[in-house]
Amino acid sequence: MARKMLVDGEVDKATAEEANYDFDLFVIGAGSGGVRAARFSANQGAKVGICELPFHPISSEEIGGVGGTCVIRGCVPKKILVYGATYGGELEDAKNYGWEINENVDFTWKKLLQKKTDEILRLNNIYKRLLANAAVKLYEGEGRIVGPNDVEVRQIDGTKISYTAKHILIATGSRAQKPNIPGHELAITSDEALSLEEFPKRAVVLGGGYIAVEFASIWRGMGATVDLFFRKELPLRGFDDEMRALVARNLEGRGINLHPQTSLSQLIKTDDGIKVISSHGEEFVADVVLFATGRNPNTKRLNLEAVGAELDQAGAVKVDEYSRTNIPSIWAVGDATNRINLTPVALMEASCFANTVFGGKPTKADYSNVACAVFCIPPLAVVGLSEEEAVEQATGDILVFTSGFNPMKNTISGRQEKTLMKLIVDEKTDKVIGASMCGPDAAEIMQGIAIALKCGATKAQFDSTVGIHPSSAEEFVTMRSVTRRIAYKAKPKTNL
Repeated sequence: MARKMLVDGEVDKATAEEANYDFDLFVIGAGSGGVRAARFSANQGAKVGICELPFHPISSEEIGGVGGTCVIRGCVPKKILVYGATYGGELEDAKNYGWEINENVDFTWKKLLQKKTDEILRLNNIYKRLLANAAVKLYEGEGRIVGPNDVEVRQIDGTKISYTAKHILIATGSRAQKPNIPGHELAITSDEALSLEEFPKRAVVLGGGYIAVEFASIWRGMGATVDLFFRKELPLRGFDDEMRALVARNLEGRGINLHPQTSLSQLIKTDDGIKVISSHGEEFVADVVLFATGRNPNTKRLNLEAVGAELDQAGAVKVDEYSRTNIPSIWAVGDATNRINLTPVALMEASCFANTVFGGKPTKADYSNVACAVFCIPPLAVVGLSEEEAVEQATGDILVFTSGFNPMKNTISGRQEKTLMKLIVDEKTDKVIGASMCGPDAAEIMQGIAIALKCGATKAQFDSTVGIHPSSAEEFVTMRSVTRRIAYKAKPKTNL
């Protein structure tokens, strides 16, 4: 018998006469969002099937793996490489703390690469066990939708099997894209960058987003020469301008060559590597060229148009506040919907989906005050509004509090690298509506600040909180003096 479902307080008119289905839910895509939705739905009593492409560190239309982008070729392996790269600067700094270190410290890329691969294989197996323990049936192959309640899975050997499902969930994520410039086939994306067989001594990175600055930091931290090209005046468009400026200074301070307002016009294969010609006519030679120019929703092969499911111009699945498409039986979560493309957001959407469809609790995802981090070296972390966003949305004056300082660790190591913290306050309510930090441990600190903003904390409550001394984090509760007041309807004036 088909299960009943509660949406917007109304029970679906499911009756015993309705057709029986093979599954209550079939999920296409076993990344973070898909696995969470499958497990939580199964825990609510649903019979669940899920399909995913065969495992491989580098994705394509034929290969993928349980765990998806984040676990296999995204957040997790990236952070492992960031940790590895951070040791380069730590070893330099250690000398002034009394550690006698041989000048010829060697770095073995292949050793770290193997450790990274071992870890993602371990996590891939853990995700499979999580599905099995929840009694979710896993199919290895490519899924496509052939009807409002029909899914077809093309298995590894090419054979096709079909299943019916009361509900179908799309959780296929996104794929890296390459700009169509001459020689683009010579470049790689972040997928390949995490699995290079040889360490690139000369790297060119095209892009100004978080993936671009993270890989620039990784390769530079491991000793490569890195040139970073981006279209805007500063990297990290969309983040607070003052923080973007500091990130740029820190990248340069770490030895990365920045090329603002510059793109690439051509790549040419040579005996010495890849010749890179910039949009200004400059020539560079690199061992690797990384295109970090964005990702597209992975929806092209799902056959959605044939069943009438609506997509936007970017190819993202259009959904309502409950993650439901215009086809009542078809839903979508995560990067395939192109809302906020972060793994924890996909997990939130998946939890809300399971509660809505199988838990009897219609639940909308809450996208307010979603914290995020950019793991460049040192990292940037933010929650709430940037100064620019706060001014644009203001209904009154905005107060900006900042603290820029040399971290205590740097006073002994001698590293000239500032940390910057920032709070944005709505003067009328005294609420803290934005927080940013660029400096060591920024992500760890910002997670706690995010809870405060989620609870509607005021600046007075920040000020009344006793700091942990000595720590950088205490600066968030000791900023007493207003750095600048931005009058209602005025333009922000950051210290760039």
